[in-house]
Amino acid sequence: MNFEEPVLSAQVYFGGSRLAEFGFRFALNALVIFLLVRIIYYPRHRNKDFLFSFFLFNIINFIICYLLSSATIKIGFAFGLFAIFSIIRYRSVSVPIREMAYLLTSVTIGILNALSSLDTGLPELLISNGVLLLLTFVLDRKVTLPHENSQMVIYEKIELIKPENRNQLIEDLKSRTGLPIHRIEIGRIDLMRDSAKIRIFYLSQESQSSSFDSDGDDD
Repeated sequence: MNFEEPVLSAQVYFGGSRLAEFGFRFALNALVIFLLVRIIYYPRHRNKDFLFSFFLFNIINFIICYLLSSATIKIGFAFGLFAIFSIIRYRSVSVPIREMAYLLTSVTIGILNALSSLDTGLPELLISNGVLLLLTFVLDRKVTLPHENSQMVIYEKIELIKPENRNQLIEDLKSRTGLPIHRIEIGRIDLMRDSAKIRIFYLSQESQSSSFDSDGDDD
């Protein structure tokens, strides 16, 4: 006589209540996104501008995916959301690469917690959330590769821009800026003003950006 092993389904976990299942999923999602944004991201980067976006994108994706989570559309719908948010970087205000990665992670967490099956995959769901948080923490805090940053400067020693004086030019820029410059790009040369626009490149542990860089003409 064969006895089949009982399979715990979502109905068993939540007493057949879809509302209880939604509450569990929402609470889990809220906990994970809070840990990601408030515990991992904010203490290191101290940037409040993106906190609202991370939370809101996550919650919106979670609610949409859960309410439209029929078996026929959920996989295609999830990939469609990924495609939509992957072009945000190019269709809106410029978002730093690190913040873009956190934004996509927030979207992923919302989709994961809304669409994952609880019938047999609850342990896998919990482990997946934990792995995402752990990887984000380790990669953001422990992996410290140097960043190549750049700035545009206006340089007045026009005689040093000659190709044969390149090393002397770099050394002069190093001494005057105090930056570990390793390469340069010479832009527009103004012979009437004896000046040139030069983009300098240097390595540092933090990615830096300057809103004052401009390749436009000065009046």
